[in-house]
Amino acid sequence: MTSAFTGSRPLLAVSLRLDIRSIAPWVVLISALSATSILGYDWVFRTEAERQELAMTLGANPALSLIFGPAHDLMSADGFNAWRAGQLGALFAGVMAILIVVRNSRANEDSGQAELIASGVMGRQSRLAVAILMAVVASVALGVVCFLLTVAVGGGALATLTIAATFTASGLMFAGVAAVAAQLGAEARTSSSLALGVLGVLFVMRGYFDSSGAREWTTWLTPFGWLERTRPAVANDLWPLLAALALTVVLVAAAFALQNRRDFGQGLISPRPGPVRGGLVTSVWGLALRLNRGTVVAWLVALAALGATFGNLVESMRDLVAGNPAMAQVFAAGGADASALTMVFVATLLQIIAIITAIMGVQVIMRIHTEEAELRAEALYAGALRRETYLASNVIVALGATALGLMVAGLALGLVATGPTGVSVGTVVGQAAATIPAVWVLVGLAVAAVGAAPQARLVGWMGIVATFGLTILGPTFRLPGWALGISPLHHVPNVGAASPSWASLGWLALVAAGLLAVGFVGYRRRDLG
Repeated sequence: MTSAFTGSRPLLAVSLRLDIRSIAPWVVLISALSATSILGYDWVFRTEAERQELAMTLGANPALSLIFGPAHDLMSADGFNAWRAGQLGALFAGVMAILIVVRNSRANEDSGQAELIASGVMGRQSRLAVAILMAVVASVALGVVCFLLTVAVGGGALATLTIAATFTASGLMFAGVAAVAAQLGAEARTSSSLALGVLGVLFVMRGYFDSSGAREWTTWLTPFGWLERTRPAVANDLWPLLAALALTVVLVAAAFALQNRRDFGQGLISPRPGPVRGGLVTSVWGLALRLNRGTVVAWLVALAALGATFGNLVESMRDLVAGNPAMAQVFAAGGADASALTMVFVATLLQIIAIITAIMGVQVIMRIHTEEAELRAEALYAGALRRETYLASNVIVALGATALGLMVAGLALGLVATGPTGVSVGTVVGQAAATIPAVWVLVGLAVAAVGAAPQARLVGWMGIVATFGLTILGPTFRLPGWALGISPLHHVPNVGAASPSWASLGWLALVAAGLLAVGFVGYRRRDLG
């Protein structure tokens, strides 16, 4: 008699061998994030005075707490590593686990591979069990590699163990989230969006609590807060991770229970039936809009909520900064007024929103390659359709959606932040509009990669990662001006300044146009598929 998990062991061995090339880069890059924090701290901040200045500077920028969490100890390399790599590494570990589970469960059903596997001696629960086990193996491997690599470059054993354990715990928790989402979504794309959406909401909640000066108990409201309560290099308390393990068990059990209630190849959330008539999709322009409509609408709602959340932080920014000795000295010396400092904070928040918005644009562009690889684009080209027209229909959606997303987020931020902060809605919206060309540069980079060299399409995602590192972390590591200038966001003027440099926006537009031209020329000349 076949048990529910029959065949799991050989399927796990084969799946790991096939998926190792997708898992290994995540393990290496997240581990490198921790190791480079140790190396960079000892290299850049060598004296006691430099470390004191670092602690005071970071404390004066509440925007950084949105991403990295509170800095408990910046006078040691381990404390700096806990701040720089702790929450960010946990976020990436969660993304890694979600992609692994969905790719090896629902995506196999969509592609038909699951039917081939089920034709052998295979239990009903085996495929989901293997997908979860793969995420578990990847998460444990991440913790081990991170620990060994970070200790090898000088990290403290106990502090590094705590950080590595939070990465593993994050991977386990969001493997459970992805397993549940795989049962709910009608297809792999929907399942991934659900799981990543939960990940993003929980991460933003943690960032909001850390940046708004909320009470300490609020960290228990999000799993990322549980990881934060371990306080690596300060307390090294591993007990909060038991909550993460308990959540993982509950989610995995729920996923298996839900799988027993759904039909093979279907999700518990049924997809909406298509229209009776062609309507919008009778043209390639309407088809591009229809295919990306759900994704774009979800992003716009999320960006509006994010803008409102960030706007609420602007109101409390003065009180947070007022408690910082460095900023008190600046105000006392007349070096800046409150409204100018608030506008700098708003510009920083919009830079974070811009990076998130660029993810939406690149996601739309990457779908071009997906449609091509899965042979759906061939049906379009069987008719009288030019390549440039098909590419342009998707590019316009990406450019329009990112511009609209930034304006929506900027408007929401401005409406919430107005009042005693001294910032007007028009100024905030103007700052958001000035940021659009920088986002278009990142979208243009993805178009150039997908259009001219799809085998190197990851360059589009690498552009976002590099922009994030240079914009958010570059000043902390005192990178030279030419290095910071690689980020397109570095050239966005401050609209609230006395004399903003508008010429830089023209250069950004030219760079974006050049990248788009490379993509169109390459797409016209290369072989499809």
